[in-house]
Amino acid sequence: MVQQQQGIIAVSNLKKLYGGVTVLNIPSLRIPQGESFGLVGNNGAGKTTLFRLILDLIEASTGEVLIDGKTVAKRDEWKAKVGSFLDEGFLIDFLTPEEYFAFTAKVYNKSEGDIATFLESMKDFFNGEILGSGKLIRDLSKGNQKKTGIAAALISDPQILILDEPFTALDPTSQIRLKKMLNELKTIRNMTMLISSHDLNHVTEVCDRIVVLERGLVVNDILTSENTLKELESYFAV
Repeated sequence: MVQQQQGIIAVSNLKKLYGGVTVLNIPSLRIPQGESFGLVGNNGAGKTTLFRLILDLIEASTGEVLIDGKTVAKRDEWKAKVGSFLDEGFLIDFLTPEEYFAFTAKVYNKSEGDIATFLESMKDFFNGEILGSGKLIRDLSKGNQKKTGIAAALISDPQILILDEPFTALDPTSQIRLKKMLNELKTIRNMTMLISSHDLNHVTEVCDRIVVLERGLVVNDILTSENTLKELESYFAV
């Protein structure tokens, strides 16, 4: 097991129950600054529940999540540090991508010049499919909606990035470009990243550390190495 360190994100005695059934139970978890943290598990393992608790989108039954030593529940100070995209519900789908990016940038007090520079940096990832089409977000393909959401999560240049199943619905070229972009964010900007994925190949290529959830419990916590993919495949093959 990985020796846990004091980190930028800390989970303590965190539980979530629905109808008396425990869907998540994590006594302790710490994610240091600059770590790329992968979260894997079968459907219903609790991955999205954990992310929603970290983002204060749902209320914990017990315990707490802290960012920089301060609880996230019912507080706003941490929000400027975090960019996230979990699903299409994060999008304002009656806007065009350009309108959505402008709205998001305004929330974070970014200038028009900042937006232009950012969108230029996303040009390869967008692959000519996001900007300039005149389409509303709701009329984009699922893959292009995901690209829009991931980009919006990055527009504030966050310290922490949280993405739930970011590779799903992306075509192979976009998956490769996303992996490259995430690895650059990790090495160049020292960004803390929390990424869940059903694709074991992708998560091992991007993440320094991988936690396996099963029925809401942490059942493995490993540093990524050349053997990690085989180890994970063996675990899920049982």
